[in-house]
Amino acid sequence: MHGLKVLPSGRAGRGRLYVNRPDGRAVAWYDRQANRISVLADDQRDAVLAALRPYLTRDWTIGPPPVPTAAELRRLSLPPDRDLAPNRPGETLLGELAYGSPGSRARHRMRQELQARQRTGAELDLLEAADWRALHDVPLPGLGLLDHLLIGPPGILALRTVPGRRQRAQVGELLLTVGRAEPRPDPRWIRRAAAHAARVLAAPVTAALVLADASRVEVAPTLRDVLVLQPPTLATTLRATPATLKPPDVEALFAQARSTPEWT
Repeated sequence: MHGLKVLPSGRAGRGRLYVNRPDGRAVAWYDRQANRISVLADDQRDAVLAALRPYLTRDWTIGPPPVPTAAELRRLSLPPDRDLAPNRPGETLLGELAYGSPGSRARHRMRQELQARQRTGAELDLLEAADWRALHDVPLPGLGLLDHLLIGPPGILALRTVPGRRQRAQVGELLLTVGRAEPRPDPRWIRRAAAHAARVLAAPVTAALVLADASRVEVAPTLRDVLVLQPPTLATTLRATPATLKPPDVEALFAQARSTPEWT
């Protein structure tokens, strides 16, 4: 078969490579993490291999697509506009900056928040290979958007990201202060967000604040129900947390969480 095109999907260097016909229909894909080629029709195997040859690494396997798991079937049944998984960190801010018309001061603040969420999102990506899954910009009725929902072997975390602006941050039981700015009610808000997520998922959810690019973080000794994290040690800290969920449990919770109607 001539004219096959190889197109990437997902994060650069980590997502699948799809082999498509000129009309756009996929005939195969290469899962770079599993090092496996899934071919939809065996008579196209040679053409698919020729197209993928420059991208293959050692010890790859080839065959028909694997039988989908129950979690994958639930994911495939979702309409695209109801699936939260494609959301990038700061998805809503990206849209507002690209198509909205905020004033210069608001635009500057939005860019700081976007950079903080993207920095956190990059840290969360490092956990994917260790069976963690993350969602971004999760809508919570009456609360707005949850920056990140993280599901992994140690459990579920609701994360709110705060720009540290290279200043000292002080985290108390009710308020968070960065530099000389007015105190923010982030600790109270993330508690409410975690409680809402726990009701939706019927599982414990830990509230967490992420201070991105703060010069120093001081946490009140009485603050025990909110986890305070910082890039670039966020991924390392979470990897060291004892596991309570098995990979199938993580996938099942992720499949449930990514469906928008679940949060209403």
